[in-house]
Parts: sequence; C-alpha cells; structure tokens
Amino acid sequence: MAPSPLLVIFIGWFLPFATGFKIKESVAPPSDWIPYGVPPPNHTIQLQIALRQSNFDVLETHLNEISNPYHERYGEHLSKTEVEDLIRPHPATLDVVDGWLATYAIWEEHLSRSPGNDWITVSLPVSTVEDMLNTRYQLWKHRDSEDDEYIIRTLDYSLPEHLHEHIDVIQPTTMFARGRTFRSTVHEQHEDMSQALPTTADNIVDPVSGLVVDARCNLTITLDCLKQLYNATAYTPTMRPDNRIGVTGYLEEYANLQDYWAFQKDQLVPGAPQNNFSVELVNGGENSQDPLQAGAEANLDVQFAFGLASPIAGTFYSTAGRPPFEADNNTMRNTNEPYADWLHYMLKQDVLPQVISTSYGDDEQTVPEAYARRVCNDFAQLGVRGVSVIFSSGDGGAGAGSGCVSNDGKGTPKFIPVFPASCPYVTSVGGTYRIPEIGITFSGGGFSDYFPRPGYQNQVVESFLKTLPNGTYAGLYNRYGIPDVSAQSYNFRVYIGGRSVLIGGTSASAPAFAGFVALLNDVRLSGGRKSLGWLNPWLYLMGYQGFKDITTGHAPGCGTPGFNATIGWDPVSGLGTPDFGKLKDLVMAC
Repeated sequence: MAPSPLLVIFIGWFLPFATGFKIKESVAPPSDWIPYGVPPPNHTIQLQIALRQSNFDVLETHLNEISNPYHERYGEHLSKTEVEDLIRPHPATLDVVDGWLATYAIWEEHLSRSPGNDWITVSLPVSTVEDMLNTRYQLWKHRDSEDDEYIIRTLDYSLPEHLHEHIDVIQPTTMFARGRTFRSTVHEQHEDMSQALPTTADNIVDPVSGLVVDARCNLTITLDCLKQLYNATAYTPTMRPDNRIGVTGYLEEYANLQDYWAFQKDQLVPGAPQNNFSVELVNGGENSQDPLQAGAEANLDVQFAFGLASPIAGTFYSTAGRPPFEADNNTMRNTNEPYADWLHYMLKQDVLPQVISTSYGDDEQTVPEAYARRVCNDFAQLGVRGVSVIFSSGDGGAGAGSGCVSNDGKGTPKFIPVFPASCPYVTSVGGTYRIPEIGITFSGGGFSDYFPRPGYQNQVVESFLKTLPNGTYAGLYNRYGIPDVSAQSYNFRVYIGGRSVLIGGTSASAPAFAGFVALLNDVRLSGGRKSLGWLNPWLYLMGYQGFKDITTGHAPGCGTPGFNATIGWDPVSGLGTPDFGKLKDLVMAC
C-alpha cells in the first residue's frame, strides 16, 4: 500500500533532522577532571540553546558609538525593546530550530524563550539530549573536589549540519569550568592594630596625588580610607530613583542585613542614617538571614559597594545553582554556570541598575570559546542599555590557573586568563595595597586567548609590551589586556556573623570600584546626563586622566616573575586607581 500524502510530507520534513550530523564542538579530555561513569538516563538536564542573533553587528556599532566620549551619540543608550529587536534571530532560524525540536516532541509549552527569542531553555532527560546531540554524557569529578559532587558533561556534541548556521552553542555540554569566588583568606580580627595609631599626627601624604590619608589605612581598609585615598571625602551623593547599584551573589553566598547594619554603625559618620538593601532571587535563589550562613564574599561586596555609594539604592541578586550534580539524585538540578542564569534574568528586566559588581569567574580556557563569546555578547546588551558591568580580575596573579598549561591535550605552558573578566564588554578590576599604593602579587592580569584587542586599548598595551625584553614569555600572552583598572584589595574590615574580620582579594577591589562608579553616575544624572554605561572606551580615551598610575609591584605566576607594574597601563594594575575629584569633572566633559 502506498504511503499517504500526509506521511510522505512528515517523513520529508523529518529526514533532514534525522541524518547528516556534524560535530559542532569538541574538547580534549580535561586534565583536572576524572570520568566517573555515566549519569542515570532519566536525570534531567536544563538545556540552553543559543540561537544566532540577527544583527549583533549593528548592536555593536551602536554600543561603540554611545560609549565613545568623543562621539556625538555618547550616552544615548538603547531601550530594552530596541536591543531585543536587534538581537532577535531571523524568522528562518526560529522556524528551522523549532522544526528540529518538534522531531523530539518538544513543543512550545515545554520550553521557555528569552525576550529576544535568542535563547531557548528546555528541561530534558539525559537520554533525549544524547539523541538530539548525537553524543554520550559522563559523570566527571574534579581532582580537587573534597566531596561527592559531580558534573555531567561530554567531550563533543553534534547537530544536523544545516543547523550549524542557526545555533551558536548549546550547554551544558563541553564546559568544564569550576566556578569560584575570588578572595584570599579571611583573617579573623583579634586586635585592630590601627586603633593604636594617631588619627592625624602620623597621617600619610600620598606622593603621587598629594592626598592626606589616615595612617591606619595601611593596616585596615575602611570606607573612610577609600574615600580619603581616592579623593571622595567632600562629595555627598543623592538618592535618585534613576540611579541604583547591584551586587551579584552565587554559590549559596548570602548577604546578611544585620551585618550590614553593624558595618554601617562601625564605619559611617555618626548620625548618618542606616540604609537597607533590596534582594532579588534569581532562578530559585534564597535569602537566608541566619548569621551562621552569612557569606564572606556576599557581605564584603554589599558592605563596601553599597556603603561607598550610600544613600544610592543597592540590590543584591541571589542566584541559585552551581555546576555539580549529585550522583545519587535523579531529579532535576541546575548544571549550568549560574552567571548565565543571572544574565538571562537581568536581560528580561525593564529597569536595571546603572552599575553591577561581580566577584566570580573561571579560567578562560575551561569555558568553550563559542560559549564565552556568546555570554560576552550578552554582557554587551547590558552595556548598550546603560549598565556598567564590573568584574574582579582574579587572584591568580599572571594567570596561574589550570596548572599553567593549555587544556587542548598538548599541555602547552601558558598564562591562564580569567573569564568573564577577559570579556571586553565588562570592566575588570585588579588589586593594590598599602599607601603609597603598590600592585599586589595576587592581582589577576594578563591577556585573553579569545577576545581581540579593541582599537582603544592598542596604544597602551603596545607601550607595555615594549617594556618587556624581546622574547619574554613568548606565547604566554595574546590579545585583550586585563585588568582595566585597579583599587585597594587587602585587609578590608568586614562584618560577618556579627564579628569584624579582615578580607583581601580582587573580590574587594571590584565592589569598591563599583561604588565609585555609582557616585560618578550620581554626578552625571544630577547634571542632566545619562549613566556611564559600558566604561571601557571612556576609560581608555578620556577617563585615564583621572586615574593614579601605579608603577611599583608585580604579579608573579606559573613559576615566573610574571608582570611588573610600570608607567602607563600594565597587566597588574591596569590604568591605575581612581581619583574621584578628577573623574567627576571628566564625566561631565562628554
């Protein structure tokens, strides 16, 4: 009996999806991860599919123009709707991907889409995902893991060949990142030695800026120390509905309100009103206020970012999820990197903070390049909407991650940069210490292996490279230079569980710098201008004049002396540390 016309049509529509698989992405077996068998076939994966954006090049042109202080369009940020219209996939892409999903009985009611329709998220059993991607997943455990947590990943995945031009990347598949917060050891404060020093007689005069700083700031960093050192003591910000600052929290790091109040009582001017901060829960995030669950990272970030910016409104984003999978649990568990979930959440919001600080990252090479580029492009969407995105540059010095070797199976010696700090659409913050300031040894810096160097950075990076003897570290660095700027990063006095402790790391310098960006936004908004948005072109083309050059210190790594701080930009301190008094004039010059 001849097949019915309807069946012929269905088979003809299905056939392209059932044949012609081609490798989309493959990685070498990661040296730091050990395979531990196969996951249960009914374990659920939250699959994220990135569709090709139709006009990202146009969005990028807008972003470059509105972020260039010498362009007539500077500060003319785009609306949420305008951004979504630019990145929305072509109708043909939506049709062909929907058709592919339908062959696995995945319909509209089974999935969710980003507002611009450029991301599809769907929860599926491992067995179905393996069929869709012509692959096999395994359980993997990191060599340094001290518990029984695993991730589910594969070394390669494929797609029908005709889908390659429509889909940028699918995760979780080949990403073997191990997310971590950047901070050094938390030191319990048994005795505050700074109290033993005079408050005026032994004050320090910074030889570069001429500013007078309390000598106790060489032992303990407080809000007053940062304001004195960075020339912001005379500025009083306003509380405006169009100016907010955000801090992100991951890996069950909770910001405790009682600790924030204790911090303010300790460090704010007597009689100053105490402020609260709001909390937004992302992807099932929680807001524990149990003092025993107060997070060192979260408390550090909110206390210094919001404390410096006070009374500017602050929001803490508590995002659930961490990569590991519990091998004895067949129920759904998020195995995606949590910063991607946070980013998707933010892009859905109609109103965004004007500056956001994050102290979180992975070794760049553990993030597949296609995924890193796509996430970086999503950070560009925040920038074009007027958001300054701040990331700590890491605590590994000159790229001392992943054993200082490539993970491509060749084991080539190399410095390992950090992502997302290496994304040009975020501003990365390195670390300094002491007064006069010195580049601190753990300040993460170096050069991206993924992202090309933009024109605005060429001159300063090339000038730095000329200071290196010929052949120095040949092959160990590549393109985009990090960090962009720096700030104090050692012995910040923070309240955790009702007690004062000292914390260091670029996880301290990033929120501190973000606090000063919030103050600069207050200057601009109060003067009838727009928020700063994506900072980097402004920093390198104009803002550098308001930074104090850090010319001493070095950041070693990988068994080498690493890089030195020197005149001009360097991969230890970037352009230097901020002088708010100069910067507030510069932000009004464009």
